[in-house]
Amino acid sequence: QAQLVESGGGSVQAGGSLRLSCAASGRFFSINDMGWYRQAPGKEREWVARITPGGNTNYADSVKGRFTISRDDAKNMVVLQMNSLKPEDTGVYYCTGTVRLALVTPEVVSWGRGTQVTVSS
Repeated sequence: QAQLVESGGGSVQAGGSLRLSCAASGRFFSINDMGWYRQAPGKEREWVARITPGGNTNYADSVKGRFTISRDDAKNMVVLQMNSLKPEDTGVYYCTGTVRLALVTPEVVSWGRGTQVTVSS
């Protein structure tokens, strides 16, 4: 099984920056796409950003130009650099990875437990 563990959340004032990291560990064959979701209080979980193994990236319109996703495949890690943070960015941020546990098994999406980001005005 693959375990994803997020770190780097915290509290910051509007306009500030935070850097979230997510490390994958355990026994698996490969990780395909990695990404981030978030869930604000009382709202549904929403997609934030995605990065492919080749480094292609996609962002939700709400974070485009402010957030940057990157990955280090040697460390099985994905990073979300968040700049110009707004109060509406507040929520629990979840890391995801599309993991293949073995060469002949299908890919499954693994989730981290989340890390809290709070942006005050």
